[in-house]
Amino acid sequence: MNLRTALGRPGARWGLTAAAAGTAALSWWMLDSAPYPYAQRWLLDLPLPLLSQERLDSMLELRRGERVLEVGPGTGLQALRTAPQLGPDGRLDVVDIQQEMLDHVMGRAAQLGVTNIAPTRADAHHLPFEDSVFDAAYLVTALGEIPEPDVTLTELKRVVKPTGRIVVGEFFDRHQVRRTTLARHANAAGLHVTRLIGPPFSYYARLTPCRPHGAGSR
Repeated sequence: MNLRTALGRPGARWGLTAAAAGTAALSWWMLDSAPYPYAQRWLLDLPLPLLSQERLDSMLELRRGERVLEVGPGTGLQALRTAPQLGPDGRLDVVDIQQEMLDHVMGRAAQLGVTNIAPTRADAHHLPFEDSVFDAAYLVTALGEIPEPDVTLTELKRVVKPTGRIVVGEFFDRHQVRRTTLARHANAAGLHVTRLIGPPFSYYARLTPCRPHGAGSR
């Protein structure tokens, strides 16, 4: 049996996928720093176990025409798949503290013909947007890299509509925000966890604004 035939078998393909995921996980753990350095940007395109775009989509529940915010887009792994789902009348704003990352995302967007991404260099503690302008926001393996996550979540709550949703994706690296810790930070920011998918080492959580006490009652 030659190598090409062997690699074409389902078991072999699964083994290669698992090996790639394992390599990504090990690299993420060994080389991770905050913020993630642009020189190691190639690692940001490696798939992380269970943090798939399909799972992110299921949590965001995007609609065409919406305005969405991503904090910490890295090289655009999620952004370049999320933005097209918003349609020509929708918009994805990406915020990063590193201009090199934003330039990388926009360069890839131009190559792919994705025209509805707007970059902004900013600190996640001070988002330069008006109140209640976004339908949704998300961060994938980014919240734990930002000091004082509750401050970031408070800012996200401010810029997301009261009916909106915030999705946090976290992977088991040295900066991971554990699920119990996320719940605590969310509560401090006036948010609560409404849905979780994935195991503790690689999960997505959806947060929504807490309703004021007595809201909806007569």
